[in-house]
Amino acid sequence: MTKIRVYELAKELNISSKELMNKIESLGLEVSSHMSSIDKEDADLIVDLLSESKPSIQANADDHNDEYIAEEEPVEEKSIDVIKHKNRKNKKNKSKKEVEKEIPKNNESGEIIIEIGENIVVKDLAEKLNLNVSQVITKLIGMGVMATQNQSIDGETAAIIAEKFGAAVEFIPVETNDVSEDNFGLDFVDKDEDLKLRPPVVTVMGHVDHGKTSLLDAIRQTSVTKSEAGGITQHIGASVANINNKKIVFLDTPGHEAFTSMRARGAQVTDIAILVVAADDGVMPQTIEAINHAKAANVPIIVAINKIDKPTANIDRIKQELVENGLIPEDWGGNTITVPVSAKQKIGIDDLLEMILLVAEIGELKANPNRRAVGTIVEAQLDKGKGPLATVLVQKGTLKVGDMVVSGTSSGRIRAMLDDKGKRVKKAGPSIPVMILGLSEVPNAGDLLYCVEDEKTARNIADKRRDKIREEQMKLSSKVSLDDLFEKIKMGEIKDLNIIIKADVRGSIEALVQSLNKLDTEEVRINIIHEGVGGITESDIMLASASNAIVIGFNVRPNLNAIDVAKKENVDIRTYRIIYEAIEDIQNAVKGMHAPKIVESVLGRSEVRKTFRLPNGNTIAGIYVLDGKITRNSKVRLLRNDVVIFDGDVSSLKRFKDDAREVLSGFEAGLGLEKYNDIKEGDMLEAYILKEVER
Repeated sequence: MTKIRVYELAKELNISSKELMNKIESLGLEVSSHMSSIDKEDADLIVDLLSESKPSIQANADDHNDEYIAEEEPVEEKSIDVIKHKNRKNKKNKSKKEVEKEIPKNNESGEIIIEIGENIVVKDLAEKLNLNVSQVITKLIGMGVMATQNQSIDGETAAIIAEKFGAAVEFIPVETNDVSEDNFGLDFVDKDEDLKLRPPVVTVMGHVDHGKTSLLDAIRQTSVTKSEAGGITQHIGASVANINNKKIVFLDTPGHEAFTSMRARGAQVTDIAILVVAADDGVMPQTIEAINHAKAANVPIIVAINKIDKPTANIDRIKQELVENGLIPEDWGGNTITVPVSAKQKIGIDDLLEMILLVAEIGELKANPNRRAVGTIVEAQLDKGKGPLATVLVQKGTLKVGDMVVSGTSSGRIRAMLDDKGKRVKKAGPSIPVMILGLSEVPNAGDLLYCVEDEKTARNIADKRRDKIREEQMKLSSKVSLDDLFEKIKMGEIKDLNIIIKADVRGSIEALVQSLNKLDTEEVRINIIHEGVGGITESDIMLASASNAIVIGFNVRPNLNAIDVAKKENVDIRTYRIIYEAIEDIQNAVKGMHAPKIVESVLGRSEVRKTFRLPNGNTIAGIYVLDGKITRNSKVRLLRNDVVIFDGDVSSLKRFKDDAREVLSGFEAGLGLEKYNDIKEGDMLEAYILKEVER
């Protein structure tokens, strides 16, 4: 059947392509652009239907008067019926992607104009030009550019291709090309007169065994005593306590994960951080981590000095250690609130809650409850019976059952909401956590959730975000690594090199920090954003991801979870046993001379389950391979709490009584270390090999 393009039909009707597009859409037909082709039969029908209102169209184009709208209404009503009948007859409906595709523009000479960003996927360029992908790829090959339909090409190349097909390119500025929440107009700044006070959102952090859980339990019992409706429950990842008819919301996310996972996605949900420090133990590595995370998130800190009932408690020593880490107590002339408590004896709990409310009052925490809701996903999971479940902490507006929402690539209508006590509720205002049912898929923790006008809007936004993610995945990672540092410096992408340092002892950290601070150049400044004693953890990797930092380990190694997260988040981890090697590596990277001759490849990890003493005095480790493999000719590190105790060769590797060349994951074996016998149950063995690479 003969077809005609929309812009050609527009010329015949003596109207602009855009005007014809609007008319066609009002008649019930769907076309993606003015380059789209329509059947001749449909075109004739459109001409017939528009001919009645043609004088009015011209009048509107010339005079922009209101008569055009009034005259057109009966024609439009009749046309919709005819077109719907025509569509049913031909069974023609275009795909959703075609319908939603951006409509190109025309310049004064009638040349097609397409809008693109700095890069564009070949397939998307072909769609914008309304061409077959093979046509575009053929032109690219002719230019010496080899690219598949799913690969990206730069904007300049796309412009040359477009020109060959009679189209022009209009580049979208970077700030508007990014598909973010602001582009969809889902959020806005509220007027001051619309803001009302809201409950504070609190996260409890601190070192393991310092009493975080006990403190929350003590708060729960206190709040229940004061108010029958109060109490903290652990149903939905966040909980509400009622104190003197005022609410405090506690995030149940353990440790400082609430900051790292949320900050990595740009979300800010915590208003106040409670730092728990044991009075008989002091400031520990995890305590320092928590302080750094809270400071990075710009969140006020209240220090709860716990276990004051113990005879070895020393509150002044704790305060001195806090001062050494940048937190000066109020009674020592600073601005950090410290509250002595005993979760076990229920001492000081009232004072702590009073301080939380005081800090919240000073902070004037406000939000507008009378608007479409905006919230943050605290946690999410897939339930076999109920489908995707998500805990949402409402931050603005009021979320209601029946609302249409979108979060990341997930969308849906809220079918039900549960509060922190597991009871069904119909609405939730600012700072209130609720579990919602009705999303199309499980969203990511830290993603923002928006209430939108209707289902179509929600789906469109989710689809666009999905396309954006697909495009981003095709691009090279923007995370910094030592290998590409110099190139990024030359291109002006890197001005600050953020570094996280983990080491076996404090002295090593201080030596590294002093040396690294001397490496500053005019092009790049070295920033040590976190330092700590102990192995490299998942938390270190998440902080590195959020801050675009490199992790340097001295005489320590990352645990298995940290390795997995580093691969997922594309974080560069460098481990060393000699300080000057670490300094030299970074110095060479900054100067553009980083080209390692020998690289390390980790083969696998195993756990020491038992040890055996041989008559000759040597110790054999009974191991279970957890991941990868162990080989006879590999080198091995002995790790105790992720700190390197030994680094050397394998002296023997046996399965039962037979020598083995390698042992794979899931199998047991006996392993001996070359000239080393201090092996203990629970130790980890990391096997690796060194490879030579060309400079």
